[in-house]
Amino acid sequence: MATLLYRLGRWCFGRRGLVVAIWLLLLGLMGGAAAAFSGATTAEFRMPGTESQRAMDALGTQFPQATGTTGTIVIAAPEGRKLTPGEVSPIVRQASEIPGVTAAVDPFQARSVSPDGRYALVQVQFADEIAEITDEQRAAYKKIARDDRGLRVETGGEIVRETHMGGVAEAIGVLVAAVVLVLTFGSLVAAGMTLLNALVGVGVGMAGLYALTGVVELNSASPVLALMLGLAVGIDYSLFITSRHRQNLLEGLEPREAAGRAIGTAGSAVVFAGATVVIALAGLSVVGIPFLTAMGLAAAATVTVAVLVALTLLPAVLAFAGDKILPRGQRNAGPAAATPGKEPFGHRWGRLIVRVRVPVLLAGVLALGALALPVTDMHLALPDAGTASKDTPERQAYDLTSEGFGEGFNGRLIAVVSGGDAAATRTAAERTTALIGGVKGVQAVAPAQFNEAGTTALVAVIPATGPTDTATEDTVHAIRDKVADVRGAEIALTGATAIGIDISAKLADALPVYLLLVVGLSVLLLMLVFRSVLVPLKAAAGFLLTVGSTFGLTVLVFQQGHLAGLVGVDTPGPLVSFLPIILIGILFGLAMDYEVFLVSRMREDFVHGDTARQATVNGLGHNARVVTAAALIMIAVFAGFMLTPDPIIKSIGFALAVGVFIDAFIVRMTLVPAVMALLGKAAWWLPRPLDRALPDLDIEGERLRHALDAPRPREPEPAGAAR
Repeated sequence: MATLLYRLGRWCFGRRGLVVAIWLLLLGLMGGAAAAFSGATTAEFRMPGTESQRAMDALGTQFPQATGTTGTIVIAAPEGRKLTPGEVSPIVRQASEIPGVTAAVDPFQARSVSPDGRYALVQVQFADEIAEITDEQRAAYKKIARDDRGLRVETGGEIVRETHMGGVAEAIGVLVAAVVLVLTFGSLVAAGMTLLNALVGVGVGMAGLYALTGVVELNSASPVLALMLGLAVGIDYSLFITSRHRQNLLEGLEPREAAGRAIGTAGSAVVFAGATVVIALAGLSVVGIPFLTAMGLAAAATVTVAVLVALTLLPAVLAFAGDKILPRGQRNAGPAAATPGKEPFGHRWGRLIVRVRVPVLLAGVLALGALALPVTDMHLALPDAGTASKDTPERQAYDLTSEGFGEGFNGRLIAVVSGGDAAATRTAAERTTALIGGVKGVQAVAPAQFNEAGTTALVAVIPATGPTDTATEDTVHAIRDKVADVRGAEIALTGATAIGIDISAKLADALPVYLLLVVGLSVLLLMLVFRSVLVPLKAAAGFLLTVGSTFGLTVLVFQQGHLAGLVGVDTPGPLVSFLPIILIGILFGLAMDYEVFLVSRMREDFVHGDTARQATVNGLGHNARVVTAAALIMIAVFAGFMLTPDPIIKSIGFALAVGVFIDAFIVRMTLVPAVMALLGKAAWWLPRPLDRALPDLDIEGERLRHALDAPRPREPEPAGAAR
């Protein structure tokens, strides 16, 4: 592979104009496609095969008027007063006049007025689903809350939920990345070129993703995740290859040869690192959850583009940069510039870790183990308006509803009763209503509503607790058990709360399987790369420490509320149910990035005759600066997304930033060299039968190096190549 990439790098370097033109043309075409074909993303989470989703799908044909987007207008009179029908009716009328509204129910007719008469709920039903709601409809709905009638009016429900892409988040991440690159390279040209290269890849990937939204339904979190990951890995991959190119130049290689060798060696590691991220993200499809599959494939596609850009566009841009890729003082210094007088910090850190390896290993494992303890209290759920930022409409409506009616009114359940004929359905609906009313944890049950044919009935159920409360989950299971024996009709419990509970349960069941898949994959891939048994096992153990401690810290902040104010969390609550699986997939790929870049140099020096301990010091010394810069860039990009008000994006950004910090600085740059020094030569042991069976991927470019060191005629530089 290294030889093939070496040739690719030299070809792109020699045809720089053509390569740059192709990528710019592709960027323009993808941008045009996104503008022409992009569609709306959805905030819905669908889970085929669950009881709640089957019931919701059945309503689409049997009771279509009940499947559109819903809104809830909460009205409150000043303290000490009661609402009157005359005060409420103008609000109901204004809601009913919004385009697309099929019904706005007067709370005095629906008996949705609080016992003290101070609060009322207006249920608004739209004909279209959430993805088809226009900005004009949403604006008209929100305007109801801004009219001054002497009452407090808040608009909530599905229709007010919006996804925040967080433009400030990307800008801050890119700015910090630029500063880190300038400090790392000591050259504005090198920093700017690396950043620009990554941004082109992100632009192509995101434009292509948005072009697909016209024909593929994507959850609103999918583009944000793809942007977050594509930006981080795009910068990092360009950073690794550019660093190797600069090193080759300082060793006296011609620019084209330096670029070819950088793509052949560092590029091989980038291909492997990118492949691990892509495989882990694409592996989300094994969970069998469509929205999670779409999220994983969208992010994997963006990472794939980042790898292709790093392997092709980067050498072309390096050709344009010439020796300006180096700091000014090193451009004419010759090979001697590659040998600094003072030993780099990475070597000094490596010697320290090797010397005190046992205490470092014990302290690191115990500390990360302690950070993982809160995982035992982890509660997963789909987010509701109760965890949104306090200044958002959905949160204000949620709080006002809870104040007047109790939290259960924010998590209403729907029992769908479907019978063979109208008489059987009515009998079953009456029996269902009576049974559900006697379930512990149910606050109220509304009379059944029937479709025109009378064959399907909806029974609204108000739980006593909030949508994400564990007690509500118990209530849902109790209701399902209670109505299981009702004869004459099929009964299913659905609604946003029931769907969220079913999704969380399925994801929790899939988590151990996916974790086992990822860990097994890491062992196999690293065995192919390093031709060792213990190195992959050590890497997998380190990955588990990273994941456990990251989960623990995320639970500590977002669920338990410790230091929550520092990250802008107004109200602690359950973690979003797909966060653990997403986090495992992404951190696996990133952890393998750092593992490959650090340990491959250790193996290279060991193979060339260094002792195991010296090879460990060299591997850390040569790559510590680049890995540190790469980790800081990723942390900055991910942490920038914590500034968004969306609790899903905020928690993902926090978890990824913390996970990268732990994995890069504690696990890979501290615990890994300690373990490698402790194992010594045994780290590179591989049984002979296994050695013969495993293919040699030549990630380090060993065969390429032997081929290039062999005497061969000098190949003339093509006309126009930079020198």
